[in-house]
Amino acid sequence: MKKIASIFAIALILGACAGNQGQKQTGGTLLGAGLGALAGSQIGSGKGQLVAVAVGALAGAFVGSEIGKSLDSADKAAMQNSTQRALETAPSGQTVAWQNPDSGNSGTIVPKPAIQENSGQYCREYQQTITVDGRSEQAFGRACRQPDGSWKIVQ
Repeated sequence: MKKIASIFAIALILGACAGNQGQKQTGGTLLGAGLGALAGSQIGSGKGQLVAVAVGALAGAFVGSEIGKSLDSADKAAMQNSTQRALETAPSGQTVAWQNPDSGNSGTIVPKPAIQENSGQYCREYQQTITVDGRSEQAFGRACRQPDGSWKIVQ
């Protein structure tokens, strides 16, 4: 279940990356569908797995489309800045919020403790909530510190 939630977190974030309104929605739909299908493939086996893939693709397409068409570049920038700040400086369990007063969209990031991997790289899991038009979507993810000091979402 955790893996599925992280896939949807990535879909939410990547769905907002395209340039204009039409591209954002299309990009979000395609990414959401692909990631939803991937999530569905992790469930069940045989014919049940095929159904899960189809349901995952449809659900992912819907979520990606809705979030993709709703987040603008200012929302995306606020979310990325808050995510970097939360992962870099926030104590575990502390909520870091962002809000775009122009669009009314907002969100929160709650980081978990940093863990040093066998490779020496530090990673943190986090919980993220994005609120668009009064509707909230929650997801979980994992980010690792890069050599330049930034945090990169890895799942």
